[in-house]
Amino acid sequence: MTGNISLTRRVTNVFMLGLTGLATLLVVSILFFVLGYLLWMGGSSLSIQFFTQIPKPTGETGGGMANAIVGSGKILLLASLIGVPIGFLAGVYLAEYSGRTFAFFVRYVTDLLNGVPSIVIGLVAYTLVVKPMLHFSALAGGIALGIMMIPIAVRTTEEFLRSIPNSLREGAMALGATKARTIFTVVVPAAMSGLTSGMMLNLARVAGETAPLLFTALGNMFWSQGWMQPTATLPVMIYTYAISPYDDWHQQAWAAGFVLLALVLTINVTARLIISRGGSSARR
Repeated sequence: MTGNISLTRRVTNVFMLGLTGLATLLVVSILFFVLGYLLWMGGSSLSIQFFTQIPKPTGETGGGMANAIVGSGKILLLASLIGVPIGFLAGVYLAEYSGRTFAFFVRYVTDLLNGVPSIVIGLVAYTLVVKPMLHFSALAGGIALGIMMIPIAVRTTEEFLRSIPNSLREGAMALGATKARTIFTVVVPAAMSGLTSGMMLNLARVAGETAPLLFTALGNMFWSQGWMQPTATLPVMIYTYAISPYDDWHQQAWAAGFVLLALVLTINVTARLIISRGGSSARR
């Protein structure tokens, strides 16, 4: 009887182990299939010109998306400058200063904001920024994406700061440091690897957003000077090229999709490496 139970457990263990391994292989295979398919469909358009030239006039083949790559970088930079500081400071307040009731309310509102569809945030940014300015701009696009970054930055900051042991806070304050100095010279540096990786993952999340940019940055087939003009971005260019009737534009849309996915994947991998290195340093 005992032998039968042991055999059943071993069979069940092997079956479940194989099932979980198969699921893991399936997930990894899907990722490599998507990357490979994007590269296969848009590989002919990936060239030096794709990264250094702007789109050709309608009907002509060739050209690139240098303006969209630069435009995406500008808008993501602006979004980070808006969303990260606000979210970070709010997260610090929640983790270190707020009471239980007020913190619960702020967390609830933050989760609600995180669940708002991106197209709604685009409409809000259009109403508050684009309409008063009477034109689309990179500034409006950065504000829209910055709003999307705030709730994740808040929760990320709060969680990583709360993971720091209270003994570090008590030791710093026992040496005469004020609470604010303890937070910004002891607690925040101790959580820096987690905070950095969290903000990078936050940036990767908004990098592929299209709907808010359609209402704010709009798009531009040329170089955009400054922050107050319509600006091309990779997600919007992918959308525009994908619905066009031109085969060359379709190929460039596939190539841009591969570049965007590779960028997001690179950010995610870098963030994971930062987290793992931070954990190794903490164990030492």
